[in-house]
Amino acid sequence: MKYVDGFRNSDTAAEIGRRIRSLAAGLDRQVTIMEVCGTHTMSIARFAIKNLLPENIRLVSGPGCPVCVTPAGYIDTALELAAKGKIIVTFSDMMNVPGSTTSLSRARASGARIETCYSPESAIESARKNPDSEVVFLGVGFETTIGPVINIVATASTGKIPNVSTLTSFKLIPPAMAALASDSELRIDAFLCPAHVSAIIGTDAYRPFASKYGKPCVIAGFEPLDILSGIELILSQVISGVAKVENNYSRVVKDEGNVKAMAFINRYLEPADSTWRGLGMIPLSGMSIRKEFSGFNAEKRFGMPIACPKEKKGCRCGDVLKGMINPPECPLFAKKCTPSNPVGPCMVSSEGTCAAFYKYPENSR
Repeated sequence: MKYVDGFRNSDTAAEIGRRIRSLAAGLDRQVTIMEVCGTHTMSIARFAIKNLLPENIRLVSGPGCPVCVTPAGYIDTALELAAKGKIIVTFSDMMNVPGSTTSLSRARASGARIETCYSPESAIESARKNPDSEVVFLGVGFETTIGPVINIVATASTGKIPNVSTLTSFKLIPPAMAALASDSELRIDAFLCPAHVSAIIGTDAYRPFASKYGKPCVIAGFEPLDILSGIELILSQVISGVAKVENNYSRVVKDEGNVKAMAFINRYLEPADSTWRGLGMIPLSGMSIRKEFSGFNAEKRFGMPIACPKEKKGCRCGDVLKGMINPPECPLFAKKCTPSNPVGPCMVSSEGTCAAFYKYPENSR
């Protein structure tokens, strides 16, 4: 805790806030900074970061929550697999994400075999315990969690465990950032880059993006001083008229990232087009299981491709994920849509923007 406390010093936070206000005073326009990490979103709300910023510095949340950007059709396919008698294994944060008509938690209450876990290895254990049943792990996540999930394929293929597969909805952050940066309607000036994802892909992964789109990028950790000093670095770039990648989380993130993790991921997966809730289909923004391991791809194994149904009427999760609106601007927020009865996924996840605004309303603006 002593190490963490050093990044929560209120006096230092006040001093960085003063420097930010000084930099902002030299701007003749509003600067919009998007964070693309759900943990950043929750930290910003929890520590009231926005309350320390001047009016012309605007923070918006992007598609940084993997649960939130998973399309409803993915949940529908998982529910269909469960209805056909498959054992579904998933992290608990997926249980209340709404599909077109229902959720995994409600399906389990009705008798479906749906298990929650803390580790993807639980799917392997379940497959060994139930050799006469098909076990499907719900593989949702960004670069951070792709490796541990896809280890199911590595273990099953070498250990000859034939009754396990994974239904994947893996997403890659840089292509999503490119889609957001190229959308003139959003007017994003800079990006606060994710910490955990950057630990895997490294600083170098953002350099082509910053150069092409002219958007300052700063990688930051999750503590208040990490975030505030990241914002200060971004403003210094904006004022100087430069756009580069800066690593404000060097205690964890390296330029090359985690080379071994990326090599492992690329052994079993390849880039693929992917549909994001709110952003639509983004070319090469996901990863799919390579052909030689297709027996562990639940979509192909059971002939059940993921559809893309329409979003629920009135839900504006898509606009929240693009930073177009704040959650209170959605007509369902805190009314029909609450954590106990979510209409959209942004209210479900502990990293969701709507969940952050609901939990910390006095710290969000």
